[in-house]
Order: sequence, then C-alpha cells, then structure tokens
Amino acid sequence: MKSVRVSLGHDPEALAPIHAAICESPAIDREVVLGGQAVDGVETITSFVYGDVDAYESILDGLETVHEYDTTPADDGFFLYLRRDLGPEGASLLDALSQETVVVVPPIDIRSDRTIRTTLVGHSSDLATVLEELAGGVTVDVRWTSDSVTTNETAATERQLAALETAWAVGYYEVPRRNGIEMVADELKCAVSTASELLRRGEANVVGRVLETRR
Repeated sequence: MKSVRVSLGHDPEALAPIHAAICESPAIDREVVLGGQAVDGVETITSFVYGDVDAYESILDGLETVHEYDTTPADDGFFLYLRRDLGPEGASLLDALSQETVVVVPPIDIRSDRTIRTTLVGHSSDLATVLEELAGGVTVDVRWTSDSVTTNETAATERQLAALETAWAVGYYEVPRRNGIEMVADELKCAVSTASELLRRGEANVVGRVLETRR
C-alpha cells in the first residue's frame, strides 16, 4: 500500500465555481475540507475557511447549486457546513479520485493559487490510474510518496532525527548555546563534520516541511 501527496493545479476554465471565487477574492485565502461525502450528485462537507465570512457567504448566495449552508466564526476564519449540487468539474474530479482501492484522506486544501492539495492512499496501480484520469485542464504535482499508509511525509531521516534529538538534549539549540557541535558529535560517536552535516540536512528538511504546510 502506498501514500502520495499531490497538488492538483487547475487552469482557470477547469475550476469549480466556488474554487474560482476563492481565487478571485482578496478576502479569502483558502478552504480546508475536513470531511464529507457525495451522494446522488449532492456533496455535503464540513470545512474551515481562512478568510472573511461575509465574502464567502456572498459567494454561496450567488450560486443556484447551493442547497444550504451554516457558518461559525472562529480565529483566523470560520467553520462551514455546506450542501451543494456537484457540477461537472467536481463530479469529474471525484470520479477520477474514486478508484476501488483508493482513499482520499482529509484534509483537502483548496487554495487561492488554483491548486488543491490532498493525500491519496491505495494500491500503486490504482493510484497511477487516479493521476492519469484527471480531467483536462488539471495538472499533477507529486509532493511526496511513501511505501506505507501515512498522511505525513517523513520530515527527516532516522539519523537526522537522532542528531536533532541529541543536539536538543545537550543544549545545542538553547540561547545562549549550552554545548557546541563537538558535544553533539561526541554523543553520536561520529566525526564533527558528520554531526554538522546531519544537523544541517535535518534542519533543512524539518524547516522545509513546516514552511510547506503554510504555502
């Protein structure tokens, strides 16, 4: 079983109406779908929207496909309950993602840069089919893959994590620094140059992963 994190880029004409409106509105950053289902062409979701609730509600009020919605204000945005008819764009995306052994793992991140990011878990062959059968106007950027069932990419290798944990334990990251790289190397029983390389690569991977979640 494999896991894959994908970013689905959309041409403007391939965007669903709500996604297009999010991209056009300066008051809405992104919507994170927390869960939902589609039955007989009607999608019901719960999500968290980073943005202005009035701006988002004005989008929903202008769409005939919306059955009902409810919003609850919160820090940085609001929670949303939404029932709507699936248009051809949404239906085709769901059809492509709904293979027999493939699970779409929430959250699904709908972004104002015309991308949707999500994690898929399933057999390799069906995952490949998912990526091949996406609608026209949709491109795939594979962010990471894993040979296990997971929703998170490993931020660093085991050796890098061991080095980071050791550095933390000996006070390497304290301000002011309690011990230097020599102590880290001594604890790891390796050369100073090796300890330094492990820390630099581990730091780069961990920081990159944190920044990735914000982009």
